[in-house]
Order: sequence, then C-alpha cells, then structure tokens
Amino acid sequence: MIRKKKLVRLTTVDISLKNLLKGQLRFLNNYFDVIGVSANTGLLSKVADEEQIRVIEVPMRRAISLIADIKCLFSLISLFRKEKPYILHANTPKGSLLGLIAGKITRVPHRIYLVTGLRYQGASGLLKYILKTMERISCYCATNVIPEGQGVLQSLHHDHITKKPLKVILNGNINGIDTNFFSAEATNKSLVSSAHLVLNRKTSNQGLTDYASNSGFNGRRYIRKQLNIQTDEFTFVFVGRIVKDKGISELVEAMKSLTGRETRILTVKLIVVGTFEQGDPVPIEDVQWLKGSPFVSLVGWQDDVRPYLLAADALVFPSYREGFPNVVMQAGAMNLPSIVTDINGCNEIIEDGTNGIIIEPRNAHALLHAMEWMIRNPENVKRMAQNARRMIQTRYEQKDVWQALLQFYQTL
Repeated sequence: MIRKKKLVRLTTVDISLKNLLKGQLRFLNNYFDVIGVSANTGLLSKVADEEQIRVIEVPMRRAISLIADIKCLFSLISLFRKEKPYILHANTPKGSLLGLIAGKITRVPHRIYLVTGLRYQGASGLLKYILKTMERISCYCATNVIPEGQGVLQSLHHDHITKKPLKVILNGNINGIDTNFFSAEATNKSLVSSAHLVLNRKTSNQGLTDYASNSGFNGRRYIRKQLNIQTDEFTFVFVGRIVKDKGISELVEAMKSLTGRETRILTVKLIVVGTFEQGDPVPIEDVQWLKGSPFVSLVGWQDDVRPYLLAADALVFPSYREGFPNVVMQAGAMNLPSIVTDINGCNEIIEDGTNGIIIEPRNAHALLHAMEWMIRNPENVKRMAQNARRMIQTRYEQKDVWQALLQFYQTL
C-alpha cells in the first residue's frame, strides 16, 4: 500500500481550522495524511472528530509577543523535523509567519501561504510597517503564495509585498460555499428539526414546536414574527463583528436617516448578527442607538446565520477592508442581494446592478442612497435575488473549490 504524503494545515487558533476549513480537511484526507496544527482554545478535539484527521496543539498567540512567539517557533521547528511534511499550507497571519519560517528552516518541500485579509490595510504608522514586514517575511519563506482573491493579488503586487508568481485558486475564497446547506429549503428543515433554536434570550421554542406540526411551515415568516418584523417592512441584515472597520457608524447613520421622525416615509428594519468587540470599538453613541432602537434586532453571535439571512430582504455590509468575505457569498446562496463597499473580495462577488450594489467605503450618504433605492425598487431587488444564488453556484460552489485546490496540490 502506498503511504499518503503528509499535508499540514496550519492556522493560529483552532476556530479557524473548524470554521474556515469546515469539511475541506476531511475531503483532502482522502488523498493526503492531513494534520491540523493550531493553538487549542477547546475546539481542537472537535476538529479531529469532525474532519477525521490528526491534530497537534502548538501554543500560538494572535497578538505580537516576542518571548511566546520565539517559543512557538522552536515548537514548530521541532514538530516539522519530527513529522517531515511534504506540504505545509498556512493561513491566518501569525500562524503563517511562524509556520513558514519554521518550514523554511526545516526545508519542508512545499510551503504554501494562503493570503486572506491584509491587516496592514487598516493600520497606520509603526504598526502598519510591522504588519507589512510580517507579510513580506511570510511570502519570502513560502514556495507558493495564493491570494484569496484578485483584489488581494493586486494589493500584494501594488504594495511590493512579494515578486513571486501569484495564483488564485478557481475564482477565489478559501473554502467555497455549500449551496445545499445555504438554501431556504435546508434552513426550513433545520428550524423544524432543531430542538435548541433560541432566537433571543426572551424567546422560548414553543412557537417552533407548534409550527413544526404544520406541514406548511415557513421559516422566514416564523423568524420575522419572533423578531417583530411586519410583512411590509423591508429588512436588511448585517452579519459580522460589530466593530468600527465594518462600517457600523455609517450603517447607524443611514438607519437613523431612514427611520427618523421627520424623514421616515419608509418601513424598514435591521437585523444585526454579531457581538460588540473592544478592539476597534464602535462609538458609544452608536452602540446605544443600536441597543435602543425599535428598528433594530440585535441577536448576538450565532453559530448558524441562515435563519436571519432567510428572514431578510438584503444584506448590508459596509466594511472598510476584507479579504474575501464569506457572509456575502452565504447571503447570495440564500437568494439575498447585497449592498457592499468597493473593496477586495466584495467587488469580486458582487456585480453592481446584477446581484447587488457596490458603494464607496466610509460614505454614509452613499449607503443611505443604496438602502433607500432597494426599499423603493422591490422588482429590481427580486431580480438581483434571483441572480444572486445562481452566481454563487457557478463561481464558488464548495466542491468545485475543493477540487481545484486538490488539483493545485497534485501539480506540486
């Protein structure tokens, strides 16, 4: 029997292995001896069980910590000398930097750096210089550099991060979208079968039990009822970390204009899926408005975002910077058009006027105009919605992304 070559997939923390690469590691394990390497926050054993792979814990920190990072580097050097992987494939900034340095020192034959979001694009001064230097070192130590999308590719060249040949896998994105899972039909089934669905802390599941007994169950109607959203209220949804660089202040300003007493002539609601974070915090006045507005439903962090996409009419995602945002693809797969900013990833997934609207970043007026246009043009929104799922299926279907990655590995 021919022994499979070893493939190490390395991320800084286990949640990235679990969420970003869900299903992919199990698929690749049919062709390689896959080993997942990351820090353990309590999910590493779940990764091993779900993906049916071997996992190894190596303590890593996202933040810069000289002593801890040096210890981690030596741990990775020791690990690679012992395991002798044929391919090291790293993503997430800190894990990639330390892993690729260790891989070069130990002469791992193929060292792949998958570049997702470029953190330096949201930084300034000394921090920006440090983050750029980290990217340059990671690319130098890699034998192959894979940008997650064309926007990242152009940035790597424009900012003189690397001169190496760059190749995007298929049409971009790290793991693709399972459009069977991200669908209205699958979401309805999940809502009916789940005994643990909790829409918010004040909502029981009795309503779901009642609905489940009815063969005519409508998940969209059920979720909107729980969130007190009326049939005629156009509903936007935001999914992501609630931080300043996601464009939350612009979103709040636009919603204030749409719902203000003097100007409110439209019926509109906003669902916000995510948690407030201290790093890059949203201004306190915006936090207070989001928490107190009757036009906003804050549902917190959700492991399954599909019910809230199902309940909405459009995604609004005014982020300042991205690599290749999964939520925009997930929304498209759920037949939602999107309002996005003209940044990396977003402007590759969305074609302006076809499956959504592209606006200038950091521009609350442009965001307001786009949101108001969607509310006033339901037939155009319906047309964009019909295009949205088809475009995800033809460009980012998960099984196609996995197959393209496998083919890339096989050419090494």
